[in-house]
Amino acid sequence: MKYFNAITPHAHWLLRGVLASVFIYHGALKFSNLDGFAQMLPISFTETVLVALAELVGGVLVLVGGFGAHRLSDLATRAGAAMQVPVLLGAIVLVHWGRWNFVPTEDFPMGGMQFQVTLILVALYLIVTGNRAFRTAPVSA
Repeated sequence: MKYFNAITPHAHWLLRGVLASVFIYHGALKFSNLDGFAQMLPISFTETVLVALAELVGGVLVLVGGFGAHRLSDLATRAGAAMQVPVLLGAIVLVHWGRWNFVPTEDFPMGGMQFQVTLILVALYLIVTGNRAFRTAPVSA
């Protein structure tokens, strides 16, 4: 238990790492081929740019927010996570709705909404707690 108590203040990096890596990757991927993504998605080119910006900038903010203990870092964490929620809701409604399982099928070539719902819950946790949950002192043994 002593080991877990010692690393508890750093466990937030697990959630940050998941959310940031997914969205930095997807945002950068969209920016590498904006025209292709705009044609593939049922949204306009402008909306595709906004989604890519939200993914990339939001992911970076979630990551950068973890390096400080001041209000600006807390705001970066919350804002970065908040930028992901509408993106994820859009993905669920426009692409993944109607199927829970993330495994692609003939009817759902992009898979279901299981992964997006999980990411929304991680984002909501970071929005609600910000950096506060990660500054708590570990419980002594």
